[in-house]
Amino acid sequence: MACAGAVMVGLAVYATMLEDSNENRFRVAFFPNVAHAIPVIGMEMGSFERSIGEEVNLEVRLFDSGPQAIEALFSGSIDMAYVGPGPAINGFLKSTDGSVRIISGAASGGSSFVIHPDSQIAQASDLHNTRISAPQIGNSQDISLRHYLAQHNLVPAEKGGSVTVLNIANPDTYTLFVKGEIDAAWVPEPWATILVEELNGHRLFHEEELWEDGMFASVVLVARQQFVEENPETVSAWLKTHNSTAHWIRENPTEARELFNKYVESELGRAFPDGIIDIALQNIHFTTDTVSTSIDVFAERADALGYLGRNGYNLEGLYMISGSP
Repeated sequence: MACAGAVMVGLAVYATMLEDSNENRFRVAFFPNVAHAIPVIGMEMGSFERSIGEEVNLEVRLFDSGPQAIEALFSGSIDMAYVGPGPAINGFLKSTDGSVRIISGAASGGSSFVIHPDSQIAQASDLHNTRISAPQIGNSQDISLRHYLAQHNLVPAEKGGSVTVLNIANPDTYTLFVKGEIDAAWVPEPWATILVEELNGHRLFHEEELWEDGMFASVVLVARQQFVEENPETVSAWLKTHNSTAHWIRENPTEARELFNKYVESELGRAFPDGIIDIALQNIHFTTDTVSTSIDVFAERADALGYLGRNGYNLEGLYMISGSP
């Protein structure tokens, strides 16, 4: 599994690149991880290509972080992206006139707080003088971890406290876990399950246990407003397949795992163990619901952490469905 992790480090490459004219292009980005199973499986089944038609040149790009995908939206090099709520909020607030907007939900849940087997952490009060990893600063797991620390009067080391927060890529978390150089990790699937099943980590809790009704947005679909307005039929066709794929995954978990791993193996060179993906899929609810109340909470938490600037924030206009505000 370490090899699979290694090939994901620094991933920001094309998965499919059609050498056609710039006309009728549709460029979408997502990550090769389980929470992004809707686009991964939909692409493997060929559903999205069929839905948008042969006259549209579909380009797929794989990224390894939400902030990277948002920057690509800003630059106009992609039209749509599957990202976490943290990057989606930042993208909307930092884009010109809110031109990066949410058009659908994609997944709920799928993050866990995993404790190293040699650590004695059993509750929040045990986190003093520990080293904890989370993915890139400002992403959803980072926001959740730092909020959790604040809730329990724990202060990160960079602010004079005793908890060292390491913002590192998930494969690097795996490496540090192996070496015993971190005490815990707040990570998404399948990495949470990998740390538990392969490295004997202890899942202190699934993040959804901390949320009302056990639901929180972990992946949403965002798009450039201009693209949506200029290509309503293409976007509508994509969303229709997006919706049907979410339903199909829920109804066909074994087949979903097979298709997910087939895609990952073809793009990254090595699949995840079947057992890992089976567990990871069970820990995620694939839904087109944006779980908007949780996005509001993420924004409040990100603002409290100073991630949204000094002038406050306004999420009015964040959602755009099929070209209609």
